[in-house]
Amino acid sequence: MDLKIFFEPLPERLYQKEKSHNSFFDGIHCHGEQFPDLQGIQLAIIGLEDFRGAGELANGPESTYAIREKLFRLKKGQGQYKIADLGTLKSGETTKETCQLMRSIGEFLINQEILPLFIGGSHDLDLGQFLAFEKMRKMVSVLTVDAKMDMEDEGRPDQIHSSQIVLHQPNFLFNYCHLAYQSFLTDSDLVATLEKLYFDHVRLGKLRDNFKEVEPLIRNADMLSFDLCAIKSTDAPGTIDCQPFGMTSEEACQISWFAGTNEKLSSIGFYGYHECLDDSRYTTASVVATMVWYFIEGFYHRKDSLSFKSSDYTKYTVSLDSTPSVLHFYKSNLSGKWWMEVPVSGMGKFGDQTIIPCSYEDYQTAQRGEIPERWVNAQLKLP
Repeated sequence: MDLKIFFEPLPERLYQKEKSHNSFFDGIHCHGEQFPDLQGIQLAIIGLEDFRGAGELANGPESTYAIREKLFRLKKGQGQYKIADLGTLKSGETTKETCQLMRSIGEFLINQEILPLFIGGSHDLDLGQFLAFEKMRKMVSVLTVDAKMDMEDEGRPDQIHSSQIVLHQPNFLFNYCHLAYQSFLTDSDLVATLEKLYFDHVRLGKLRDNFKEVEPLIRNADMLSFDLCAIKSTDAPGTIDCQPFGMTSEEACQISWFAGTNEKLSSIGFYGYHECLDDSRYTTASVVATMVWYFIEGFYHRKDSLSFKSSDYTKYTVSLDSTPSVLHFYKSNLSGKWWMEVPVSGMGKFGDQTIIPCSYEDYQTAQRGEIPERWVNAQLKLP
């Protein structure tokens, strides 16, 4: 697949401007005068310029350029970077065509074991990000971070796209998780629907009450879609549908770090930033750039092999006076993270979904003789 034909190169002002010593830019390969060689590349940054799903906002690559201006000036983090910036994806004649382009490119990159990192565009484009997994013969877990649940019956494309993911046929969605929604922006019927489907959801207040308990939900995702309107407007004024309440930029960076350290995650997108909405200092572009930086830093701190029979893991067995009579837990000797085993009647298309991420608190719950809620919800979804 010749990817070059689908991308516009970065403008000279981004890659020829002198950067400080040991900058992020110095550690990556950019599509400037030449398209980067993908041999050995692990991460591919892809700019999106299609905002038609958000209404009247103008299309264009300037929003991703603003993010890159901030990102390229940051200091390089740990690890030997194997990152390519592919430039700006050319938009299709319609948003549906743009999604199909994202699907094809995402599928190609993931099959090459290159993680696509999308920046820019309206949030409805995450449908293209999701469709890249359709032919992979595995069930996929999707994590969305958004102030709202974009599952309205009608409205702009960026207000209904999540329902298209959940209802897509053929069905290859194992779990859908929604983080940081705000109750006064969310129809209670939608929350009830997610509960009936045994999908996970965490409102903003609960997320803040115990932030570390969210980490296993992030670690269970194959794909993360982040609508930047989940960040409060004082920290990120340049987002579509920005809200006065929301998570802080520090909390958004923490989620990005958790996502980066997730060995299972193979696609991520940061959507909803438009430079015409930002302030004069381009504060929001700085926030998004820092989130991308933290994601990449987390990526290069991945430790776990997910080979639970290896010496990298310690297995714990807890006996219960109920059904099931025993629960099995695994603790990584490298990262200290926990997983638990959920039995199924047959593996089939669920692959390794029988061992799911959990927390130490889940293990403590089992030791008290109680079945963790996370185990129950997973068991209900499996055959």
